[in-house]
Amino acid sequence: MTTETESTTDMGVGLALALGAVATIGALAMFVGAPEITAAWGFAAAMLFASLAVVGIHLYWH
Repeated sequence: MTTETESTTDMGVGLALALGAVATIGALAMFVGAPEITAAWGFAAAMLFASLAVVGIHLYWH
């Protein structure tokens, strides 16, 4: 007799960690390129990937 098991994945956590790492790289780019356009792109990347990390957690959290 077999029993049903619920299979869960940690996709939300993994996705959040990966996107959080990219957001951290964007924040570092913002810090390194302080008064330049590089800082603006770093800020944009940090905000975008941090937002996507939050979305990933909300989509895949069970």
